[in-house]
Amino acid sequence: MNKRILIIDDDEDILDILHVIFRDEGFNVVVSNTGEAANNIHIINPDLILLDVRIAGSEKRGDQICAEIKANYPENKLPVVLVSAETDLEMIANQCGADFYIKKPFDIYDLLLRVKTHLA
Repeated sequence: MNKRILIIDDDEDILDILHVIFRDEGFNVVVSNTGEAANNIHIINPDLILLDVRIAGSEKRGDQICAEIKANYPENKLPVVLVSAETDLEMIANQCGADFYIKKPFDIYDLLLRVKTHLA
């Protein structure tokens, strides 16, 4: 069974690129341009979540969503990766319990390698 990745980002171009890259690598990819997808994790059942910090139009920031996921799914140890251009991303990732973070702009091969390594 293919690993499923949930990508939450308000930038449609990033969603499109990541969808194609991860799909071509054999992942089952679910994309969302709002944080509302986080309310359906029990249905989506992802193996890993890529999450932007600032999501335009969403009630919550990505770090708030990350903290909620970590609190609501402690038994699953669901990996959450923050992908953002925030200047204090390391601190934000540590505070919300993210498994790791990738700064934008990112190297797609580095992102792919880190995700694959984490899911291996």
